[in-house]
Amino acid sequence: MLAITGATGHLGQATIQSLLLKVAPAEIVAVVRDLTKADGLRQQGVQVRHGDYNDFDSLVAAFQGVATVLLISTSEVEFAPRVQQHQNVIDAARQAGVPHLIYTSVLNPSRDSHFAASPSHAATEDYLRASGLAYTLFRDTLYLDLVPEFAGPDVLPSGKLYSAAGEGKVSYALRIEIAEALANVLTSTGHENQTYDIGPGPSYSARDIARTLSEVTGQPVEYVPITTDALAAGMRGQQVPEPFVNLMVGIVKAMEAGELESADPTFERLLGRKPTDLKTYLTTVYAK
Repeated sequence: MLAITGATGHLGQATIQSLLLKVAPAEIVAVVRDLTKADGLRQQGVQVRHGDYNDFDSLVAAFQGVATVLLISTSEVEFAPRVQQHQNVIDAARQAGVPHLIYTSVLNPSRDSHFAASPSHAATEDYLRASGLAYTLFRDTLYLDLVPEFAGPDVLPSGKLYSAAGEGKVSYALRIEIAEALANVLTSTGHENQTYDIGPGPSYSARDIARTLSEVTGQPVEYVPITTDALAAGMRGQQVPEPFVNLMVGIVKAMEAGELESADPTFERLLGRKPTDLKTYLTTVYAK
């Protein structure tokens, strides 16, 4: 059996839907904190088990009889509780006798990264390697799905795309295709103790995104660089909570520093085809 943590989240749901094309529903264990949110999965025949990242015993129970656990990283922002939650899953998998754990990390994880989540990913990777479990590290880039959010709702009406990422480039990937690649790894062999960088080329800067939006929509879009202070001030003006302001500032600093840029062929190999590129995706979002 294959257990997916965070199974009612976006990536968890998408991974399960890809798995359902490959294995019987009864072979999938959806590990969820809130059982009431998993009715749709249960109706599809998926096993639904309660498992809370903060409740070690619930995780041990959820992982009984499981061959592989997919640990989808928690949405917790703060370093210490985030790492503890991940360690709970790893320790519970080991106690339950699970032989293999796949972890969704991030490109270039580092304790010195600008990206606030990166240090916790680095710490989790170290803990997983030392756990004795067979592991697979799935180092995800930023979702291509986030580009319209980064561009903002006024990008077309104003004809301006504001960004504090400078000329930094990112190797984006669609979330649904990352989920498909995860399902491929979960249902095939030879992935033990492997590290996969999910950062396909080409990579794109904010200027590239503005240029591509112009091509796709036929409407001129100008890239306007701004400072991180201006970005933070604008978010605070919209009453965005401070932890998320800091998170976004860190993300754009990581973009500018090239922490999320890659041109690795691994994603295409695991997916089994070329991943969706920026222009194709933006055409589906913006073209009329």
